Amino acid sequence: MPPSAFINLLLPAAQRVQREHGIPASVTIAQGALESGWGARAPGNNLFGIKADRAWKGKTVDIRTHEYVAGKRVDVVAKFRAYASIDDCIVDRARFLKANPRYAPCFREVTGEAWARALQKAGYATDPKYADSLIAVMHGRSMSQYDNLKGKP
Repeated sequence: MPPSAFINLLLPAAQRVQREHGIPASVTIAQGALESGWGARAPGNNLFGIKADRAWKGKTVDIRTHEYVAGKRVDVVAKFRAYASIDDCIVDRARFLKANPRYAPCFREVTGEAWARALQKAGYATDPKYADSLIAVMHGRSMSQYDNLKGKP
């Protein structure tokens, strides 16, 4: 789907999560775009690449992916969370980040760029350039505009 359609699809839920949880909408949209290739790769409606650990009680999907181990890219098959809808995915990601103490520093940040750097520092992804990639997506589509919730319900 075109990036503009992807943004329009995610925007209402991303802004709702920003109001309710404090995660900038720009981060939610950019992260979904980066992790899923603008929605092209989202098996189980999982836009963010959140893996299913033992605590996850919902549906799962096995996906071939890659990790960086000791600085080297390694192909793996991993179990990921699966969702009934994109909105469910966005809400679960917010809950996941809130419930995980290692992401607490992220919630002290107020800009999308600062959030991207805090996510990388907290170990969200193994890619050493993860924050830079998120920020590039944000800048490429002027996503900081979506963080301004003044006048929006």
